[in-house]
Amino acid sequence: MRVLLVEDEADIADAVLRFLRAQGHAVDHAADLATARAAFDVADYGAILLDLALPDGSGLDLLREQRRTGNRVPVVIATARDRISDRIAGLDAGADDYVLKPYDLAEVEARLRAQARRASGDPAPESRIGALTVDRAGGRVFRDGDEIRLTSREWALFDALLSARGRVLSKQVLEDRLYAFDNAIEGNAVEVYVSRLRTKLGPGAIQTRRGLGYLIP
Repeated sequence: MRVLLVEDEADIADAVLRFLRAQGHAVDHAADLATARAAFDVADYGAILLDLALPDGSGLDLLREQRRTGNRVPVVIATARDRISDRIAGLDAGADDYVLKPYDLAEVEARLRAQARRASGDPAPESRIGALTVDRAGGRVFRDGDEIRLTSREWALFDALLSARGRVLSKQVLEDRLYAFDNAIEGNAVEVYVSRLRTKLGPGAIQTRRGLGYLIP
């Protein structure tokens, strides 16, 4: 999943970036509203982790702007403001969830994933694909009770396809989901990961629509 982290505190941003990237997410970082707005102009995100107190304004302004334009990307507010009125203001502005600093990184990642599943129309933490059982909450895949080990990048691509189940995703869309702005993209990366997934999951798990992209039926 591609995530936008909007956070101006360098220590917090560094910890969140390292943790989310270790879980296989592509994460872009914006330390202010201007950078976040620029990121929205060129990338589609699966979820946003949004601080409120930013150097050039309030994160609520950014949230309201995006909701007015029809952007329904899931937003989890992360802030040190602990008054009930602040939480209500965030939720009324269009936030999907709210966590208080200091927060547990694993919990925040779980909240981002849960909101992304809901946005895709499939909030269930478990899915079935033929003989495969997919634990989307835990990022794990099983066949007949035995776990099939996927790398973080393999899981990220598989989960992107699963979120759009039944729809074709182009190579460009999948690259956007897998790579942040500062990642180098190899020309055949998507094809390589699809091939690895088919080897591990079976040839029918991911279908190719020649000239269009890939899908999970």
